Amino acid sequence: MRILVTGGAGFIGSAVMRHIINNTNDSVINLDKLTYAGNLESLQEISNSERYCFEQVDICDKAELERVFAQHKPDAVMHLAAESHVDRSITGPAEFIQTNIVGTYNLLEAAREYWNTLTDTVKEAFRFHHISTDEVYGDLPHPDEQEGNALGKELPLFTEQTSYAPSSPYSASKASSDHLVRAWLRTYGFPTIVTNCSNNYGPYHFPEKLIPLVILNALEGKELPIYGKGDQIRDWLYVEDHARALYKVVTEGKVGETYNIGGHNEKQNIEVVKSICSILDTLVPKDSPYSEQITYVADRPGHDRRYAIDSSKMSAELNWTPVETFETGLRKTIEWYLENQSWCQNVQDGSYQRERLGEINTQDKGE
Repeated sequence: MRILVTGGAGFIGSAVMRHIINNTNDSVINLDKLTYAGNLESLQEISNSERYCFEQVDICDKAELERVFAQHKPDAVMHLAAESHVDRSITGPAEFIQTNIVGTYNLLEAAREYWNTLTDTVKEAFRFHHISTDEVYGDLPHPDEQEGNALGKELPLFTEQTSYAPSSPYSASKASSDHLVRAWLRTYGFPTIVTNCSNNYGPYHFPEKLIPLVILNALEGKELPIYGKGDQIRDWLYVEDHARALYKVVTEGKVGETYNIGGHNEKQNIEVVKSICSILDTLVPKDSPYSEQITYVADRPGHDRRYAIDSSKMSAELNWTPVETFETGLRKTIEWYLENQSWCQNVQDGSYQRERLGEINTQDKGE
């Protein structure tokens, strides 16, 4: 197969392409605008493969998308290109609307026009796989809200039937793109599949996200900021497990289906940060525990309290389960950041120095 991967220089996209090149005979076309979060260094190990090529294209550029489809003639699309950081969406939602909604529309139309030119056999085999997030579902009840329940016990999970209730400009824009993808299937018969995943972590993660931010701040002796009380719960999915799941979906999934992909690892944010500190205490010991650098800051506006995925459909229908536990995946992640400090320095330019994003000026709220 020839698979067009949008956002292939990003965190999850690069993991998908490394998986495909290293574990299959398929070819990949990496289509990426190369924003701040896209980095070709993440693909260095596969960049010389004859089955890999790169196109620097913005998914909002319809003419360039049409050229790429005509030139490379992909058998499938894996659409990962997106603005994805909630905090950035709070202070600058316009870019999220443009990329995640308008960009997805342009990609759907370019792909559909190309699909309509294919022979019946090739047309039947074509897939458009849209990769989304569990954040479109809003949030779930928290153990603190249900007296007597232990963490995660007898609490609901997100399923493929969960109603959408996005909380942030980011999740609202992703929900919008999910609806577009399903509408193109219903209206035009265009062969789409949607996946919604839980929080990813692992190597090559841009350091605005919690785990890489905490690792790098800890090593530099900086504060480790925790929103609110740090009791927000997320289901953590190792990115290489996610990449395996996504390849399963695009090659074996059924048109029109939605698949939820989770890591089976519900953790409070404070637990995650303390686990990182504990591992660093072992790997890079210093005079005082890294946990002493933890500080608590004002919570994010509209912060969802709990996400958790039921991925039993992926297990039953596509025979996928995550390989990594949170403990093994987190240690691998920390070890990777310790061994790849130059990558970390290269991806952080002058416009971002791990400062807090997403704060709202009180004047914006009329106060």
